[in-house]
Amino acid sequence: MAVDIDWNALGFNYMELPYRYEAHFKDGAWDEGGLVQGNTLQLNVGSPALHYGQSAFEGLKAYRTKKGTIQLFRPDLNAQRLQDSASKLLMPPVPTDQFLVAAKQVVAANADYVPPYGTGATLYLRPLLLGVGPNIGVAPAKEYLFTIFAMPVGAYYKGGMVPTKFIVADHFDRAAHYGTGQSKVGGNYAASLQAGKYAHEHGYGDAIYLDPIEHKYIEEVGSANFFAITKDGKRFLTPQSPSILPSITRCSLLALARDRFGLDAEETQIPITSLADFAEAGACGTAAVITPIDSITYHDQVHQFGDGGIGTVTQRLYDELTGIQFGDVPAPAGWTVTVG
Repeated sequence: MAVDIDWNALGFNYMELPYRYEAHFKDGAWDEGGLVQGNTLQLNVGSPALHYGQSAFEGLKAYRTKKGTIQLFRPDLNAQRLQDSASKLLMPPVPTDQFLVAAKQVVAANADYVPPYGTGATLYLRPLLLGVGPNIGVAPAKEYLFTIFAMPVGAYYKGGMVPTKFIVADHFDRAAHYGTGQSKVGGNYAASLQAGKYAHEHGYGDAIYLDPIEHKYIEEVGSANFFAITKDGKRFLTPQSPSILPSITRCSLLALARDRFGLDAEETQIPITSLADFAEAGACGTAAVITPIDSITYHDQVHQFGDGGIGTVTQRLYDELTGIQFGDVPAPAGWTVTVG
């Protein structure tokens, strides 16, 4: 079935598609689940997801290759990260096999909405795990709902692979050390809304967060991870912290930088005062892919990276990563999963 969509004009916006997946946990076990239609969930008013934030989610994409096949990128890591988030919030984990079957079913059922190869657009999947049922005390739910819905999307940041200006919002914290920063839970994103609004009102793409204890070290860039390339072009550095979400894109870039480009790839503390050591910097994540950082403003001082264009190493990493995702570059073992 042909769908009437301008694939080249897609932003990162919600769109209702014909099918989603839904499963329920009750009496200590998940049911088999399956495809359903409609975009409305029916929840008890006492659901802990609504009152106490007992909810977690994921984000992954399906890609149309040049041959017309559809593939997912490292969905097993999304399954594992959702399990980690569930453990943090005392929720029953969704088994990896069930997660993968669900993701494949949603993609296959909505295959007409997977954008054509060459448009740069993808089918974004949003798995969602909620604590539901009639609770009112502060306690884990007794019942849970797991759903995956999807929509075709374009670039997360306007313009896509375009250098973007960011500002350090050190009067805001995204998450506390040893709290839920490493989990993909709604509260972390709610905590980012004020900082994001502040950045946008001042003409920046988003806010950069520093560590919540000393406010000395770079943590995240909006809802994405940070990376930098040293001036000698030999090191790929990304922050290490107990309050950073372990991005699957960042994990993949670390491996590609090390194994395919011979860089010294490392997770480490990155002082905000060390910006002059880097020739390139970027934000990375499933939604953002890679967004080159044009400049970072910190205490009214602007640090410009390079000449404001896309750095050589950043471009190579982007081309390698997206080449793997769209099937144009050989993937490391296990990184792609064919749908159908």
